[in-house]
Amino acid sequence: MSFAIYVEKLCKSYPGASVPALDGLSLSVPYSEIFGLLGPNGAGKTTTIKILCGLIPADSGTATLFGLNAQQNMPAIKGKLGLVPQHIALYPALTGLENLRYLGRLYNLSETQIRQRSKNLMERLGLEAHADKRVSRYSGGMKRRLNIIASLLHEPELLILDEPTASVDVHSRALILSFLEECRSQGKTIVYTSHQMEEAEQICDTVCIVDEGKMVAQGSPQELISTTSGCRRLEDVFLYHTGHSLRD
Repeated sequence: MSFAIYVEKLCKSYPGASVPALDGLSLSVPYSEIFGLLGPNGAGKTTTIKILCGLIPADSGTATLFGLNAQQNMPAIKGKLGLVPQHIALYPALTGLENLRYLGRLYNLSETQIRQRSKNLMERLGLEAHADKRVSRYSGGMKRRLNIIASLLHEPELLILDEPTASVDVHSRALILSFLEECRSQGKTIVYTSHQMEEAEQICDTVCIVDEGKMVAQGSPQELISTTSGCRRLEDVFLYHTGHSLRD
């Protein structure tokens, strides 16, 4: 079976850290699924995403995307990859549409492509009436939705989202989750990190729980729930594998 992402024995340590960020992490992401990358603070989720996106190198191990080594073939991979970072990556002094025009030009899209794709995505994510409003005046949920649109302008095959529903209202959260399910139905592969276990249980086909830089469980939410003693929800499974200690 081939995978959109295949990670094998990935290791990464940061200078001055007492423990490695990644300690032999292995996982596999099937094509056209929503894959939940779950773990407590400091488990290695963001480090994994940075390596997959070519932002930092691994110390050892391999990360393969679309059959290509991430460290050796990132220029070829970037056109297929869309990243939605945890922190809002927009220019607040520009309008929503101006942000998309600027980013679309960085992707070398034509003005027609930028205009059509921006219009379609803003309509789908409820921002069409706010296209000409400065982002500084957007609500938190509106910024999150525009952040997602910005990552999709070049029509990537793989979408990686780091906490896409953090600090958003109920309506924005429901719209974002519905949109991700729609993207999956269109054949996109989605990697999704979240601390919201009920969200992951709702939309993820497969989840991988990582802790201390290692994979501790992987499977469908229902499979993990049914095979883990005393667990009725994905949150129970998460706590079973990672413990109840606070991770500040």
